[in-house]
Amino acid sequence: MKDSPLVPALPDTSVARSAVAYVRSCESEPVANHSIRSYVFAALLAEHEGLKPAADFDPDLLFHACVLHDLGTSPSAPGAERFEVEGADMAARFLTEHGYGAQAVDPVWEAIALHATPGIAERRGVLAYLTHRGIGADFGIGADFVTDAQGAAVHGSHPRLNMVTALVDDIVRHATRSPQAGARYTLGGEFLRERAEPGAAIFLERAAPTSRWGT
Repeated sequence: MKDSPLVPALPDTSVARSAVAYVRSCESEPVANHSIRSYVFAALLAEHEGLKPAADFDPDLLFHACVLHDLGTSPSAPGAERFEVEGADMAARFLTEHGYGAQAVDPVWEAIALHATPGIAERRGVLAYLTHRGIGADFGIGADFVTDAQGAAVHGSHPRLNMVTALVDDIVRHATRSPQAGARYTLGGEFLRERAEPGAAIFLERAAPTSRWGT
């Protein structure tokens, strides 16, 4: 992201750069952009709520939890389990390969595995809470803390590119790969069933045009 005084910059460490490169190599551009925007919104939320980096949460782990959260929607995922769990596993392997220990890897795994589980993610610590809320803010959910100028800055660097449909397409594709990946009452399973007819739009897609950021 181009530096802007309005929004937090992305970390400029070798691991952070590798994480972005990894995500962009696995995911479609709309989904990768969504993952990066989610981090920026999570960081803005932390600032808005007076949560202090290092004191209240680890900003490095927040970056990786947000940026790596949708790896399970990519063709690189095995397709044997629900996408949130496979994404958490892929993120854990990435971090472990880059020298992170279990004390750092485990909370990132949990935040990613729970990111699409409202009512639980918010109660599993600050990292899971910020990750869940940052991702939700990119759908316009609970995004009142983001100013219009901040939203424009984030989207100017990482445009949406019809993200909602692109992400739903990837989640549905993953859900078709095995019964466990598309199990009933999981997010992937429910999206798959809402898309029972070819080309059918799910509720999330129908709501997106009137949401804060659009599609």
